[in-house]
Amino acid sequence: MSDDTRPGRVTGIGGVFFRSADPQATRDWYGEHLGLGIEDHGSNFRWRSSTEPDRKGFTLWSPFDDATDYFGAPDQQAMINYRVNDLDAMLRRLRDAGVEIVGEMEVQTFGRFQHIIDGDGRRVELWEPVDTEYEKIAEGITES
Repeated sequence: MSDDTRPGRVTGIGGVFFRSADPQATRDWYGEHLGLGIEDHGSNFRWRSSTEPDRKGFTLWSPFDDATDYFGAPDQQAMINYRVNDLDAMLRRLRDAGVEIVGEMEVQTFGRFQHIIDGDGRRVELWEPVDTEYEKIAEGITES
């Protein structure tokens, strides 16, 4: 996790997502052969902040169906979700710089999400997490 606390900065990786012809078989394989704790959406890696040891964070590993449109272009095989400390500040800065913002912001109890297009044309996801709420959801997901 980054020590940079300025508003609108990436603070870590929130998730690693990739396409799979059979997401359940992929989850099962990784659980059996690599020991990942697997639940419905993948595997949560729990960690603590180096600057605030009482603060928990999460990174999700998750295969998606090949047919998903969540990543944007069909040829994009994977997408990274970046944790950010102030999504509004980041989006203001990105808009000012001419970065493409994709669709509408998604608001969930465990955080806010926005897709953007990076400098190489890949869709990436920005997530301003509410880790205390995400933890409630993740309680049923086996720790890795």
